[in-house]
Amino acid sequence: MRLRTVLATLLLTAVPLSGQPAAAATAPVTIAYAQRTQTWELVLTNGDVVKVPEALAVAPRDAVNAGTRAAFLISGDGRHFFYFRKSDGLFVERTLHGKERAIRNITAYTIGEEWPSVSYDGSYVVTGTSAPGLGVLVDLRKGKTFPPPGGTDAWGLAGFSPDSKRLLLEGERVTVFDRGLRARLRLKTRLSPMALANDYVTAAAPVGSWPKYRKIRLLDLRTGRVRGTVTVRLPRGQHMDDLDFDEAGRLIVRSKTRTGVAVYRISKTTGKATPLRTMTRPDVKVWVLPGDDEYEPWTEKK
Repeated sequence: MRLRTVLATLLLTAVPLSGQPAAAATAPVTIAYAQRTQTWELVLTNGDVVKVPEALAVAPRDAVNAGTRAAFLISGDGRHFFYFRKSDGLFVERTLHGKERAIRNITAYTIGEEWPSVSYDGSYVVTGTSAPGLGVLVDLRKGKTFPPPGGTDAWGLAGFSPDSKRLLLEGERVTVFDRGLRARLRLKTRLSPMALANDYVTAAAPVGSWPKYRKIRLLDLRTGRVRGTVTVRLPRGQHMDDLDFDEAGRLIVRSKTRTGVAVYRISKTTGKATPLRTMTRPDVKVWVLPGDDEYEPWTEKK
């Protein structure tokens, strides 16, 4: 079926960032995390703090869910950030040295009813809805907005491939789509994969009960072959809060700790968890890491 595509109306508006750093002379400076104090702030990898006063903290009075926390997202590569703009409520994308690019299809009016997610490189945005299902799918590279595949919203976003060239959606079948929403692979399975490798065939699914996942299974979306269950050997009291593949096809898990978040590389055969890095949570109300969805176990201070 040929999918109807609608050209997204994108606005380019130059809005200077308060305290914007000069271009780095050596390694590129990216976003380490965002935090909400009196206003939204970006903490960069060089230690600089950049205020984003244009970003909404909560849904406005005329929204469906007035006062609900507004999403603030960072792409997994730390180069793009997204927020709802105070001036008109539009959801916008920008870089540290770039202009705002607003997406008219996503507005602050539906905060709490729609939840945006972004690809690793920040070039694709998908909204989930309370219907449930998907709302809009936006390819920012091409400036196109797509309706949900097949004319139905009965899909859920499982994830993106690390190179952002494929989307993994769940419906009656787990389906791999390209960026133009052409189906490339379909598989009927009882598993619910939440990560897709860069081969666009290998997927990883958590096993057990949310939110206490500690086991995974790998499956081949082309053949349907499923590997045996592997127990992830995380420290006592920790669980798999986020599961993904890196560009080399290694399994990566993020796990909430008592002080913040730890990132591990997981052996596909033994489940051994090799620590890669840890991040200590600052003493702020809301904390957002690159690659986070709108809500993670560490987002809000308890």
